[in-house]
Amino acid sequence: MMQLALAEARKAAAMDEVPVGAVLVSAAGLILARGHNQPVTRNDPTAHAEILVLRQAAEKVGNYRLPGTTLYVTLEPCIMCMGALLHARVTRVVFGASDPKGGAVESLYRIAADDRLNHRIETVGGVCLEECRAILQDFFRSRRKSIANSLSMP
Repeated sequence: MMQLALAEARKAAAMDEVPVGAVLVSAAGLILARGHNQPVTRNDPTAHAEILVLRQAAEKVGNYRLPGTTLYVTLEPCIMCMGALLHARVTRVVFGASDPKGGAVESLYRIAADDRLNHRIETVGGVCLEECRAILQDFFRSRRKSIANSLSMP
């Protein structure tokens, strides 16, 4: 499933969006939704891959609660996405690369395991880590190079 999420991340990169992809799978192993980051394209700060996938899946099953589901995502979810995953009652989140600047699973916050909340999410990190990390690093390296080139032009 992480390979499908990586394919979605590549779609985001092709759109000049931060390359994050996600796939939501039912307890029976059926793909409910897949998507990729689109905040720039949609002019929507909430259009993260995770949020778009939750919206798609909720529409498909006719319920905003998605118990028994597993989300596969290439980058550790942020605070906004973890909040939405909690409200949707997603059971498990499997992610690739950690996000030291915005991660809300293990890097900056541990929202999924917070005993003060009424739902916990099982989490697994580091799945296809090198591939997930590489797509992000390549994207940002390319972006920095483009910025440097535009600044050096007369």
